Amino acid sequence: MNITLAKTAGFCFGVDRAVQMVYDLLDSGAKVCTLGPIIHNPQLVEELSQRGVRIVESVDEVREGESLVIRSHGVGKSVYEQAAKLNVVVADATCPFVAKIHKIVEQYSSEGYTVLIAGDRDHQEVKGICGHCKGEYFVFADSTELENLLKNDQNLKEKQLCVVAQTTFYAKKWNFAKEILKKVCTNAKIFDTICNATSMRQQEAGELSSVCDVMVVIGGRHSSNTAKLFAVCSSNCGRVYSVETAAELPLKSLYGYNSIGVVAGASTPAGIIKEVIKTMSENLQPVDEQMEGNETVQKSFEEMTDEEAFEASLQNLTGDQKVSGIVLAVNNSEVQVDIGRGLAGYITAAEYSLDPDVKLTEEVKVGDTLNLIIMKVNDQEGTVMLSKRRYDAIAGWDKIVTAKESQEILTGVVRDVVKGGVVVYSDNVRIFIPASQATASRNDSLDDLKGQEVSFRIIEIGRGRKAVGSIRSVLREQRKAAEEKVWASLAVGDRFTGTVKSLTSYGAFVDIGGVDGMVHISELSWQRIKNPSEVVAVGDVIEVYVKAIDTEKKKISLGYKKAEDNPWAIFQSNYNVGDVATVKVVSITSYGAFARIIPGIDGLIHISQIANKHIEKPQDELTVGQEVEAKIIAVDLEKKRVSLSIRALLEPAAPAVEEEAADVTAADETVAVIASAEDAAAAAESVAEEATEE
Repeated sequence: MNITLAKTAGFCFGVDRAVQMVYDLLDSGAKVCTLGPIIHNPQLVEELSQRGVRIVESVDEVREGESLVIRSHGVGKSVYEQAAKLNVVVADATCPFVAKIHKIVEQYSSEGYTVLIAGDRDHQEVKGICGHCKGEYFVFADSTELENLLKNDQNLKEKQLCVVAQTTFYAKKWNFAKEILKKVCTNAKIFDTICNATSMRQQEAGELSSVCDVMVVIGGRHSSNTAKLFAVCSSNCGRVYSVETAAELPLKSLYGYNSIGVVAGASTPAGIIKEVIKTMSENLQPVDEQMEGNETVQKSFEEMTDEEAFEASLQNLTGDQKVSGIVLAVNNSEVQVDIGRGLAGYITAAEYSLDPDVKLTEEVKVGDTLNLIIMKVNDQEGTVMLSKRRYDAIAGWDKIVTAKESQEILTGVVRDVVKGGVVVYSDNVRIFIPASQATASRNDSLDDLKGQEVSFRIIEIGRGRKAVGSIRSVLREQRKAAEEKVWASLAVGDRFTGTVKSLTSYGAFVDIGGVDGMVHISELSWQRIKNPSEVVAVGDVIEVYVKAIDTEKKKISLGYKKAEDNPWAIFQSNYNVGDVATVKVVSITSYGAFARIIPGIDGLIHISQIANKHIEKPQDELTVGQEVEAKIIAVDLEKKRVSLSIRALLEPAAPAVEEEAADVTAADETVAVIASAEDAAAAAESVAEEATEE
């Protein structure tokens, strides 16, 4: 007995792509639901259900956090619009051949064409095609329905027609329909949209059923593709059996035949096909023939190494595995390219770049030329899966090896922070940077590097294309070069925009472009402060100038206070002797009160100038925090002193009071001298404290 499996059996490109999309989403941890069963195979649908995949009938059934997969049949435009309105995340697995029909009918219907669709009007693919028509459209199932349609609408013959077919439409019926259209409708634009794989699948089913004693058709009962295969086989062979799994095989009815042909629908998983073949081989063949089997069948499911599988996929291509492709179309999930060999080339996002966040629509545009590696070829379907990242990785690895020898500085983007370091991708090659080599200082955060472009060197190359790099070595060189540049031209008075790197109790260290200088606490503010943090913080960008340079010790003293901010300069510009100012009492002594005129300038209101009468002590008239009007009666810029008077603004007192005041003038002057001495002592004490802190 001879069992022959059709070469075209099993998943077509579109179905395989849709199923793989669901698996990829599940593997990434996503919650998944599909708009209808992902394929017409209950066994695989049940397997996906066990992994949590839900089937929904409409977009509004999608739960929060779920990704909605559009199956290969495609959907109408309104579904996408509703999903966008409800903020549903959509993974579009529409077969590219179906999507092509969508574009055709949308374009021509918008131009006023009437669309004719050959197919099953109840099939989801046809419903989706109708959903992209913007004007009048009709569906016909065969040539009889087409003739009736043209007969009932005489005007239809004169209209501009756009004619397409369901991708799985019966090829013979389509040919009959085309003959009628070419004779009757001269204005019809006919597009052969039956999938090439479908045509070849039906053709092979016809040829195989013509020479075999019995045929077995494997596939879901609700699959249009499988139903058409059954019809093709039935027209040539009297004994045709349809099964979904090996358990449904009518082994007793099959026993004794010399030749059995096996075909499978586009939604039939390879595992089910393999099980059917194995079951028939073990139960129907004589024992002495079971070891021989059918070479074609065995070879189809023989486990190969990656290298063997790759070589097998190239059997029908000429030339090297590296090819150039011109971009024909691009969306967020894949790029379609023409590699000039009559094959439809596809690059998935994962094979375009290792970057999981890559946006294909921003990376490439129609007309771009890409260098690619051939991954998988399907001659029957006329498709080839390609990879850009693998091509780049080959060239990138050569660059990595060369850079290791030459110590060339490379650039890349930090994609992940992992245990012990970070991962950088450069030219699609993964480089590990240990934590000890990732930053200039061990205290720097690795998380701050994520997403950043960095410069690094290759310090080690291991087996299996593993590379280790160092960012720190580059940073140190860059800093050394920057230091040399700064020291070569540094001069007192130079101004810099620097970054505060650290704070101490006595000042702030500032990076001025490769070297650090120190701003002493006394240079941070014109007012007396206790800690530098009162003025600046680590990370602040400030303007500084060079006050002094010690080239031998490599120390730089910086200034931060600006002359225009000097409170005495501000006072001198805005106040004169005789002016009246609103002042605030900040302290009280036995001989008077000190009041703040502006920040940094306090004036003395002597006890004799507080009131127009004799007072025992300043507290009798003033309190700390009180605001009063006072007249500036004297300014000594050299000694940095200002004398204020409230009395000068008051009405004159009685003569007795004035005489009393005159009697104490000499005493007042003596007290003022004492006050000046106390001020000097306080200033000396302050200087001493600062010297101690420094």
